[in-house]
Amino acid sequence: MTRSDNKPYHHGDLRTALLEAASSIICESGIDGLSMRRLADQVGVSRTAPYHHFKDKNALLCAIAEKGFEHQDAMVQELMDKLGPDQNRQRFKRWVRAYIRFAHENPETYDLMYGREIWKRGEPTESLQQVSRASFRLWVDLVDHMQQQGVLSCQHPALKTAQASWASLHGLTRLLIDGVYLDRTDLEEIAETLVDLITQ
Repeated sequence: MTRSDNKPYHHGDLRTALLEAASSIICESGIDGLSMRRLADQVGVSRTAPYHHFKDKNALLCAIAEKGFEHQDAMVQELMDKLGPDQNRQRFKRWVRAYIRFAHENPETYDLMYGREIWKRGEPTESLQQVSRASFRLWVDLVDHMQQQGVLSCQHPALKTAQASWASLHGLTRLLIDGVYLDRTDLEEIAETLVDLITQ
């Protein structure tokens, strides 16, 4: 295999650099504006270097989404850990707010995490599927805990309650990302209403 230019193959932590640059390109030009060639040029490596870490664009997009789930989960967990065990309703409310804030601050990543580009048009990698399932498991576990603490109704199983409540939360988030709700204050109030509706 011949090299397409004289740029080096190695660039320190190349995988991280590629993910950060790809996210930046998507933010500026959308997914259609991202190509492996443009990515290599922006990072300053050979045109073949990105393929040492991602076999194609789909794998690259899946890796960005995977990082998104990890970032989202870490942010939520940090918020949750700051509350005492007797603050269950506040804990649930903070989770909802953190979820919305993550999507608001990372709309392109959120689109990859939950959108059709990967899950319908592309092919989710096994590692992405595992990370996404683990992320939703955190939500199910939280719902289960809130049911045990009397914050959420036990009328339905934790899984079904988690699915229905997440669908509502995701819908609010999409309205924000798609520009239907431009006033963040309104969205916060709607989020509060959502919490009031599904808690006891």
